[in-house]
Amino acid sequence: MRIVLQRVTRASVSVDGEIVGSIEGGLLILIGIEPSDTVEDTLRAVDKVANLRVFGDTEGQMNRSLLDVGGSALVVSQFTLLGDLGKGRRPSFTGAAPPDQAESLVGRIVDALRQTGIPTETGVFGARMEVQLVNDGPVTLVLEVRNGRVS
Repeated sequence: MRIVLQRVTRASVSVDGEIVGSIEGGLLILIGIEPSDTVEDTLRAVDKVANLRVFGDTEGQMNRSLLDVGGSALVVSQFTLLGDLGKGRRPSFTGAAPPDQAESLVGRIVDALRQTGIPTETGVFGARMEVQLVNDGPVTLVLEVRNGRVS
């Protein structure tokens, strides 16, 4: 699983010109699911995302988490995060999980974020989406979860 986290002051996702999800302050979470990803991996990812200290404290140091600041999450499934650019001129997406598996695991991530108390919005799985954001900082981080390891 590859997750790109962007700290945002606001973000939204639209389908066919209509906003389907939006947040004010928090994390835009782009997720690519791999065939080997498990439910346990999703739980590890959610724990890391919810508690990752990427928000400033009173001294401007990144010492506060999404939970600490009462921020929101906007989750967007993005299989292109797993594109392999090693050969040729067109990305290969054979490293991405089949749609049914990916949709199920992204859904579990959304549910788990909501269960932690984080207000969570989403895009529409499989749709052509337009994502707008104002990156705060900018702060952009990549989280990898593989075989139970988070890095």
